[in-house]
Amino acid sequence: MQREANTRYQRLEPRRKIVAVGHLLIRDRAEAGRQLAEMLLGRCGSDPIVLALPRGGVPVAAEIARVLKAPLDLLFVRKIGTPFEPELAYAAVVDGVPPQTVVNEDVAQYASVDAGYLERETRHELAEIARRREAYLAGRAPLDVQGRSVVLVDDGLATGTTARAALLALRRRQPARLTLAVPVAPADTVRELAPLVDAVVCLAMPEPFRAIGCHYDDFHQLSDDEVIAALRSAAPSP
Repeated sequence: MQREANTRYQRLEPRRKIVAVGHLLIRDRAEAGRQLAEMLLGRCGSDPIVLALPRGGVPVAAEIARVLKAPLDLLFVRKIGTPFEPELAYAAVVDGVPPQTVVNEDVAQYASVDAGYLERETRHELAEIARRREAYLAGRAPLDVQGRSVVLVDDGLATGTTARAALLALRRRQPARLTLAVPVAPADTVRELAPLVDAVVCLAMPEPFRAIGCHYDDFHQLSDDEVIAALRSAAPSP
């Protein structure tokens, strides 16, 4: 299994921009975070900030932040659908100072959306982001990533739409180094996102790829209380 994973990795990126190993079944999100943390040591720059995509990315990121002794923050991303098909992402708004709206250019080519619609929907989603930031972080302002090494964490990727919006927005904030860390993802999604980052660290890129949860032993839907508990567990001791 290890040999097969290494061969697949060499096809993806001979210069080791993409780092993957052969674990195909992950016990739970916390275990995924511990394994990713080991792989990230020495690979994500000095004095990093860890950003989690909630909810699922938080327990993964909490373990990484603890091992790296790094501050942990959340990066909220909200999809803006098209008027005729709300599940089709026309754009996404990404939390930050200032917030960033990233348009899905593939959809924008044929979807007619006026500026007023985009502005209204952006305001609506920013209000939801503010509500969630208050619930999870008591309203704490986002950390400033400019000039810092940043590790963006989720519990897995499928199409990568949310992660792509987050990475594009983060690049505009000029981090010194940007690393994407995920437990499991399809190889083609990793290839598509690799140009947006300095490195991708992934535990498994199974072929064929199924739903993210199929590659976990425990992939239950997280509650708000579990997210808050994970954030507290990663907080530095006073």
